Amino acid sequence: MTIFTDFGRYLLMLKGMFSRPENHKMYWKEFMHQCSDIGIGSLGIVSIISFFIGAVSAVQTAYQLVSPVIPKETIAQIVRDTVILEFAPTLVCIVLAGVIGSKIASELGNMRVSEQIDALEIMGINTKSYLVMPKIAASLVTIPMLVIVAMVLGIWGGRIAGVASGILSSEQFDKGLLNAFVPYNVTFALIKSYTFAFIISSIPAYFGYYVKGGALEIGRSSTKSVVISCIMLLLADYVLSQLLLSPAG
Repeated sequence: MTIFTDFGRYLLMLKGMFSRPENHKMYWKEFMHQCSDIGIGSLGIVSIISFFIGAVSAVQTAYQLVSPVIPKETIAQIVRDTVILEFAPTLVCIVLAGVIGSKIASELGNMRVSEQIDALEIMGINTKSYLVMPKIAASLVTIPMLVIVAMVLGIWGGRIAGVASGILSSEQFDKGLLNAFVPYNVTFALIKSYTFAFIISSIPAYFGYYVKGGALEIGRSSTKSVVISCIMLLLADYVLSQLLLSPAG
């Protein structure tokens, strides 16, 4: 029954977010603060991970393509498609679930335990709308941008690693990069990134908002939120792939 109780409270929290803001300027300021915190704060780790993911995928693809019949341009195609379809949206968002999710859960949990949320509610402020909504909205704006950055840096990482290690020339990589490109793959990756952004922000917000106890419970709630977010990310990844990439569909 705990699962159904949590799911019901989660839906009620999402429903409670949608109310008319008491002060638009205050909400806008909080939204911009969250955009800076989530987007710019995560840019460094996303850039490093994306670059090396692309580099590793180029080297490992070249290692597995031992047949002389297969042209070297194929390496660039495989790197491009794996980075766009899976590595950039899924792996980056799993990392962000740990970075952003734990931060959101601990921040809201600390406010709940220290009774700051209760104080805001006594003042007549809709805390779900003021504290949770800007975090989810900022995630929906910034995380897809981070995924686009991850795509670009992942492909560049593959190009630099492939050329630097002598696997293929820059001309061969560029030729393979443009060959048989499917623009829908980028659309699919962005659909995934918006779905993952909502999961990454809303689930930790729920666990942080409803935490009970002290500092120990905040830590447990933060850990639980990250674990459940990662499980939901992988489940959503499978469901979206089945719905949007299935040949039958």
